[in-house]
Amino acid sequence: MKPELAISLGDPAGIGPEITLRAAANARVRRACRLVVYGNEAVLEATGKLLAFDRRAPTAIVRVQPAGRLRTRDTLPKPGRAAGAAAFAFLDAAARAVADGRHDGLVTAPINKMWLERAGYNYDGHTGYLSELADQPATMMLAGRSLRVVLATTHIAHKDVARRLTVDAIVGAARTTIEHLRRFHAIARPRLAVAALNPHAGEEGLFGDEESRIIEPAIRSLRRSRLAVEGPFPADTLFATARTGYYDAVVCMYHDQALIPLKLLEFGRSVNISMGLPFIRTSPDHGTAYDVVGTGQAKPDSMIEAILVAAQMARTVAGTTPRHTVAGATSGSERRKR
Repeated sequence: MKPELAISLGDPAGIGPEITLRAAANARVRRACRLVVYGNEAVLEATGKLLAFDRRAPTAIVRVQPAGRLRTRDTLPKPGRAAGAAAFAFLDAAARAVADGRHDGLVTAPINKMWLERAGYNYDGHTGYLSELADQPATMMLAGRSLRVVLATTHIAHKDVARRLTVDAIVGAARTTIEHLRRFHAIARPRLAVAALNPHAGEEGLFGDEESRIIEPAIRSLRRSRLAVEGPFPADTLFATARTGYYDAVVCMYHDQALIPLKLLEFGRSVNISMGLPFIRTSPDHGTAYDVVGTGQAKPDSMIEAILVAAQMARTVAGTTPRHTVAGATSGSERRKR
């Protein structure tokens, strides 16, 4: 039986409605799962008309579940507080339905953090809200065909990274990653690399001491539990090795350290996965792209991958597939065996 996924439509003024429609019409998505869209049917209708989308074409959408109080007619809403409030209403309804067990996983289309905040919802994005809903912290993984990266710190200023970085944060991110890879990817013994914070891994304290004070103790703690964790490695050389599949994931110290190499290698097809939640959640790894709404330029590739990954994770948990991989790629462990 196909897994059924809840789709949060995202910011109705962004490309979320467009990439949702296009992804739902994709043949691989139709074969993989059923979709229930939490959003606004009028927005989907307006999007379909704007794009000359064939309403008779088959899609994976089995129904649209109304959420929020967005008022719209035949045109798409503009970016603003109303759209931000609607985006939160879509997310809240979809997430609660998944948390209640009504669907097998959650896929979220992009939201705009500024309009979310101006609408009165003070979250740093999807992950902050979902962590609060589940009452347990979520750890962010970004995954593509050749690389998985995990964040020890997320959306904070660079000047605050060293101060916020702790042994517990690194150990927690690594343990959550290992548990996730075992459960959803069926990798029996995941191998992790840990990135250094400073150039040249601090160069014996010459360029900083966070490696010796924080990162190395975290790695020692993990290795005492017989976990395959190595590092800290200078980030300027680490990713060349990681992309070969030698490591199953890289634990990174801050946002751009992880996302620059990931998006260089996987732009347009990488997937954001929230690890550590009691339910499956994925999303495309891009924003609302207000500038291309209605032009037909928005590409659904990352949304397609996000849906397929969530569907594969759901099947893996249900025991109906032997192994989960992103976009059909083999895991690092499998590539190491070759």
